[in-house]
Amino acid sequence: MAQRVVIDPVTRIEGHLKIEVEVEAGKVVDARAGGTMFRGLELILRGRDPRDAAQLAQRICGVCSVEHGITSVLSLDSAFGVRPPRNGRILRNLVCGLNIVMSHITHFYHLAGLDFARGPDTPPFVPRYEGDYRLPQAVNERVVQHYVEALAVRRKAHEAAAVFGAKVPHVSALTAGGMTENVSAENISRFKGYLGEIVSFVDNVYLPDVMAVAKAYEDYFQIGTGYKNLLAYGAFPLTDEEDPQGQKQFFRRGRYTGGQFGSVDPERITEDVRFSWFEDAGTGRNPVEGVTLPAPGKGKAYSWIKAPRYEGRPHEVGPLARMWVNRVGEIAGLGEKAFSVMGRHYARAVEASLLIREIGKWADELVPGEPTFSPYSVPKEGKGVGLTEAARGALGHWIEVRDYRIHNYQAVVPTTWNFSPRDDKGLRGPVEEALVGTPVKDPTQPVEVLRVIRSFDPCLACAVHLLETGSSGRHRREFQVL
Repeated sequence: MAQRVVIDPVTRIEGHLKIEVEVEAGKVVDARAGGTMFRGLELILRGRDPRDAAQLAQRICGVCSVEHGITSVLSLDSAFGVRPPRNGRILRNLVCGLNIVMSHITHFYHLAGLDFARGPDTPPFVPRYEGDYRLPQAVNERVVQHYVEALAVRRKAHEAAAVFGAKVPHVSALTAGGMTENVSAENISRFKGYLGEIVSFVDNVYLPDVMAVAKAYEDYFQIGTGYKNLLAYGAFPLTDEEDPQGQKQFFRRGRYTGGQFGSVDPERITEDVRFSWFEDAGTGRNPVEGVTLPAPGKGKAYSWIKAPRYEGRPHEVGPLARMWVNRVGEIAGLGEKAFSVMGRHYARAVEASLLIREIGKWADELVPGEPTFSPYSVPKEGKGVGLTEAARGALGHWIEVRDYRIHNYQAVVPTTWNFSPRDDKGLRGPVEEALVGTPVKDPTQPVEVLRVIRSFDPCLACAVHLLETGSSGRHRREFQVL
């Protein structure tokens, strides 16, 4: 008989996540992923001036805030019929690129790396699940030491992004039509002054540490496979012209479904809610017609996360998807091993190395004194969509303007894709499927389950936000950080 194991909340992630797995004969045979809080930002944005969207949408998260701001202004560009000038496009790429690199470093050293490296028996390294921590002592000590060094590097990445973003993590310089910060020789020099140390850390510390961990845990190239369906909207436009197919970006748009590469048509995205705490009347809709109709306590539902599907099929998003659909040699060369816990960690580190180097080249393309935004007028009516990539995967915002106000706003975030519950057909979400088959040596210490979960870099802060505490408001919960 299967043994039920519940981890609630999963910690060392962004936000709150509940995972239930059934373990039988030492392996996971079924899984459920539940977002236990309600986001509701879509409802907060309704009725606001559309120009407020980029600032308010950034409050969805304190880590992915820049990406939410970029996605929001892309949706406004689309709705307003405006495109940023060259400098504005590049500035957006710079601040967003740095935030993604910062997030990858944070994920490995401060969130997921401690699933493999054993820190000293003192907070913040304990409490923890016990298990097969098997890194050679020298490697283990090196990774733990880099935990502290990484804190300084992520701060420098934020400071660099603030040169052109004005503030980080919530960037105030983002606007429809570009960026409000001017470009001067002085701020280009300041910005580039930060890059050298970040490039060195990524190439000489982060990437080698990930490779050393992967070598010691090579069996994790066979664990956490999932559906092997991957999807990426693409990011970092390289042209000032329209690019409706997303092919003129540093990370191109694409997908990999059922073993075949293909294009991405946003109109083929739908969100199911059969097992989500939303009214069934809103199920199966494309986000452009999406609705946010909370239904707490609904029957079979077990999550505040909807279930996005592309042509009715679950897809994983994130660095692995980006590197795979762009056929980056280091990841494509892994073959089937790429669809795994270690494949995701390696893809994330390879991506950080590619991106931080490109950021330096983009900074060289800035022209001091040239405009950074294009003027625009807010239309009385309009619809727009913004598609890009956050650190954790494909991120989309959809906006509809009526009578100069936001009539509808929908955000489909990476964790909505990856940690979705079952859909209307009963298909598991990508992480639920990836957990099936995971070996669990001791169900009371399910560290193997956490290794699969954290390889996806979940961000529940983006996916869900508000906690429903019940009518009395006097519930007491105890949390243990693992």
